[in-house]
Formats: sequence, C-alpha cells, structure tokens
Amino acid sequence: MPAAGPNSHFIDLKDLPADVLMHILETAKAWKQARIGLPKGAVDAGAPLAGHALAMIFEKSSTRTRMSFEMAMQQLGGSSLVMQGGTMQLGRGESIEDTARVISRYVDAVMVRANSHETLEALATHGSIPVINALTDRSHPCQLMADMLTLMEHFGRLEGLKVAWVGDGNNVATSFIEAATRFGFSLELACPDAYLPSAGALQWANAEGGNCNVTGDPAAAVADADVVVADAWVSMGDEDVDERMSALAPYQVNEDLMAKAKATAVFMHCLPAHRGEEVTAGVIDGPQSLVWQEAENRLHAQKAVLAWCLGKI
Repeated sequence: MPAAGPNSHFIDLKDLPADVLMHILETAKAWKQARIGLPKGAVDAGAPLAGHALAMIFEKSSTRTRMSFEMAMQQLGGSSLVMQGGTMQLGRGESIEDTARVISRYVDAVMVRANSHETLEALATHGSIPVINALTDRSHPCQLMADMLTLMEHFGRLEGLKVAWVGDGNNVATSFIEAATRFGFSLELACPDAYLPSAGALQWANAEGGNCNVTGDPAAAVADADVVVADAWVSMGDEDVDERMSALAPYQVNEDLMAKAKATAVFMHCLPAHRGEEVTAGVIDGPQSLVWQEAENRLHAQKAVLAWCLGKI
C-alpha cells in the first residue's frame, strides 16, 4: 500500500487511487470495531497521533464536522484547535499564502470548511502540511468516506451497487460522482435542469470509466436502486431559495419514491435534514434509514483520513 508522505492532502476523491481510498476505509472499519465498549473520550490503543496537532478553520457553521474532527483527534491521542474564519486575520485581508505559511509552523495538519474551493487549494499550495477538505462549494470528500464506510458495513461491498441521488446536483453530488468512479458502483442522478451536477465532474467520470448518468425523472433514477440519497435543497450561501423550493419540490424522497427502489434499499442523507422538504419523516426516521450510522461514521472515516495524511497508516 502506498504510504502517505509528509504533505499528503485530502482534497478530492479523484486525486487518490482506489486502493489508497479503500485502505483508508478498511482502516476506519477496523479501528471502529476496536473501540466497541470504550468510552467516547478514551484514546485508541497506541495513540496513533500522539503529539500531533490539527488546526480546524471554519468559514461555514458546523455541527458534525467540528465534533467528529475534534473527537477524532482526541481518540487518536492528538490535539486540535478551532479557528473561525471571521475572527482570523484571514477574514481581515491577510493573504491565504501568508496564513498557510504561518499555520504550517504551528500545527501538523489543517482541516478547512471553506466558502471557496480555491481557498483550500491555495492553503495546500503555499503551506507545508497536509490540508483536509471538510467541505467547499465544489466537493465534500470526508462526507463520502463516511458514506462509503456505512455502505461497506451494510452491504459488505461497494462495487456493483446502484446508488440514486435525488435533488440538487451540489457539492456532495460531485463527490458521489467521484466515489462511484473510484469504487465501482453505478450512480443515477435525478436533478432538475436548473440544478444539474457539475459537467466537469461527469466528464472526468466518463473519461475514467465511471458509470454515472443524469435524468430529470426521480422514479427512473430510483428504480431497482440499492441506495437512495437526498440532501438539503437550500445550502449555506444559497440565495435563490424560492426558485430552489419550486424546482426541487418534485424531487422529494417519500415513501412512494422509496417503494420504487429495491425492497432492501437504504436511505442516506448527510444532514442537516428538513423533514417535509427533501425527505419525509417516514423515510428518514423509518427502518430503511442509515442516516444515524452514516453520521457516526464521519468520526471513524476521518480518523483514518487524518492518520493517512500524517503517514501513520
């Protein structure tokens, strides 16, 4: 297995080969199993990241990202510090280049939840430590690693599954396209014309041999699916609220739509969810939902990502 180097970024799934991504997932699965019965704050055996420090920069608000990364560092034996974008000098005009150079002298890695993907790339270019993408306007790879871990646990495999994405072709959809291509499952994306997935991501998937298709018909996308995925219709920073609500109304994942998938199909959502909008309470709170296992797996997947970035696995 290729080892991580001293500056191994985790920015997009497409940047890494499938064997590296699977190695991270298998490590996450094993480490999760090894923690059964331990208190949440207990340090993992061997404290893999003892002495290491992670900076967490938030330009967007967060619940799961902050908690999962903080607890990840605690369980790995390391430490973390939170930096809010609006209270940093970065928010007052200091250049990203200078910020990257300074941060690199204080901590071992930096996790960024950024408004712009370009901010993340600039930190990676001008710093000398690993940069982890915890969400940008372009992609959300850490969420997908949690999703893939969840599906591995439930189905025992990723390759050959059929996944249906229903709703806005947003940043999470982009990472799903990359995941489908790297892990060998098919992806049907049902999106309205005004909110289609990234054309660039689809072109990349096609060039890499991925099986990703776009339709305007949710029922067609969900037919015979193993997994149905939804996301919020309105994300942080979106200003076209009325237009989104109108265009996406036919894309609600409800009991009737889930019935068109396989009887064994599961539902996933990265949260926060809005019951009665993109999903009904009967689906997200029902027996087909893997949402809470998915949310927990942010912690376990990100622990393995952190360890890989720092060359520990």
